[in-house]
Amino acid sequence: MNFEEVLNKRFTVRSYDSKEVEEEKINSIIEAGRIAPSAKNGQPIKIIVCKSSEALLKVDSVSPCRYGAPLVLIVCSSIDDSWHKEGYDSHDTDASICTTYMMLDATKEGLGTTWVGMFDTEKAKEVFNTGKYTPMHMLMVGYPKEGTVPSPMHNKRKDINELIEIL
Repeated sequence: MNFEEVLNKRFTVRSYDSKEVEEEKINSIIEAGRIAPSAKNGQPIKIIVCKSSEALLKVDSVSPCRYGAPLVLIVCSSIDDSWHKEGYDSHDTDASICTTYMMLDATKEGLGTTWVGMFDTEKAKEVFNTGKYTPMHMLMVGYPKEGTVPSPMHNKRKDINELIEIL
């Protein structure tokens, strides 16, 4: 699948098959997150891989949005390790880039994803013992249930002229 196909095929999946994600696919997705760019290449990221029933129950205890995904990747970042400049730090941007790379790689691997921000951050820090790392995103990953289609809003996009300004 070429890059344009990956971009066009990706959609938010809210219903997953129970089939486990193969280790080689998990490794490919994690590697995509590992090589994702970060400010000054600081890599202030920690990825928690949740695939055991115990770990998935922990995910369920902090978020109502797992949708039956058999794999959850919790992307955390450390503000202590991120790049700082004049009141700005890059930890949330770095985590977003990492999550995006993994989401696109999962699509390339024939998997579906849901990027979730709806979870109890403080409880997740405690449940997953993240230390100096703050959980920023949860990426639900798995095979979409048969018949799963994008939401009606998926292809609704602004006209390109509303998004750009040419100077």
